[in-house]
Amino acid sequence: MNAPIKVLVVDDDALVRAGLSMILAGAGDIEITGEASDGDQVPSMVAERRPDVVLMDIRMPRVDGLVATERLRATAGPPEVVVLTTFHADAQVLRALRAGAAGFLLKDIHPADLVAAVRRVAAGEPILSPAVTRQLISHVSDGGAGGRRDRARAQLDRLSGREREVAIAVGEGRSNAQIGGELYMSVPTVKAHVSRILTKLGLNNRVQIALIVHDAEAAGRAS
Repeated sequence: MNAPIKVLVVDDDALVRAGLSMILAGAGDIEITGEASDGDQVPSMVAERRPDVVLMDIRMPRVDGLVATERLRATAGPPEVVVLTTFHADAQVLRALRAGAAGFLLKDIHPADLVAAVRRVAAGEPILSPAVTRQLISHVSDGGAGGRRDRARAQLDRLSGREREVAIAVGEGRSNAQIGGELYMSVPTVKAHVSRILTKLGLNNRVQIALIVHDAEAAGRAS
């Protein structure tokens, strides 16, 4: 049998923590390794419990989930982080995604979707599709767009022509199978290109590739 997916639940609301833990623990293949009420508890609990996935609330009193996510993702071999929010378009969610979070969930998510999301993230698949990322960004007003565009285009310029094509397809929300069909590549070849893109650009996941592609196209499609 496969080992259970270990999850750490971080939220300052005890009822929310209890509800999330109850739903996930009932799935059978998910183990709640612990609960934290603030971001300042996350480093020690992650070091001790070694979760595969951290469900991270954003708004907490001492160390918010955004800072906790940035600190956690900067460490070696960190768990995947999924941020929890009550809003579809939250500037803080965008910053968390840039920090390397695997995606975000709304707190009113259906229990079955919550379980499915944790399973997908544990398997290395971001739960926020690049297409949804683009929709999120389009509704978030964030200063410095010109500087981000220039930095993003410089990053894309580091890629080979084929890698750039794959990156743009990822940013458009294409799956590996769709990218392979459009670019006449096998799925393993697409995966290899995505891995090289992540390595070259120092990224954690496909969501961050999509963010860069969106930034590069902020004033029209990247040239």
